[in-house]
Amino acid sequence: MSPGRQPLWINRLWDGEFVSINFNELRELLGAIAHTDIAEVSLKTETFELTVRRDITTTAIQSPTATTPEVLVPPSVAPTATPPPEPVPSPADKEWVAITSPMVGTFYRAPAPDEPPFVEVGDRVGNTQTVCIIEAMKLMNEIEAEVTGEVMEIAVTNGEPVEYGQTLMWVNPS
Repeated sequence: MSPGRQPLWINRLWDGEFVSINFNELRELLGAIAHTDIAEVSLKTETFELTVRRDITTTAIQSPTATTPEVLVPPSVAPTATPPPEPVPSPADKEWVAITSPMVGTFYRAPAPDEPPFVEVGDRVGNTQTVCIIEAMKLMNEIEAEVTGEVMEIAVTNGEPVEYGQTLMWVNPS
């Protein structure tokens, strides 16, 4: 210990009597506790309190299991190759027109949560008909179809964030 430095003493109550513990004894105590299954230790005085908690996890010992030999049986019939499914044409492959978002915001299908949607798949729309709302910066912006035809697909889920230019729905023009 360097001259002029006092040792760290901690007074603690042990069976009704105060006892003192210095830093080295504390370190030795914590080291001894580390090799046990004690999960928490507390030392407390009028001016000092020390609590040490640690997570004690037990590892389960896995019992050995008997393995059975794997028996390979040759197939009696050779598997037949199934033709790959035909690709489903995307809306872009058809002559459908995309209604896209003119801004970043949140997509809503109805004017209010308790009201019916503006349009459903299969509905006919006119070129100035409102088909949805995009909320941007607390403003509700009505989006118009800009094409006359039948709504073939709604590409966005109600309440979902949308990006500028993102396809909202597909219309088959007529």
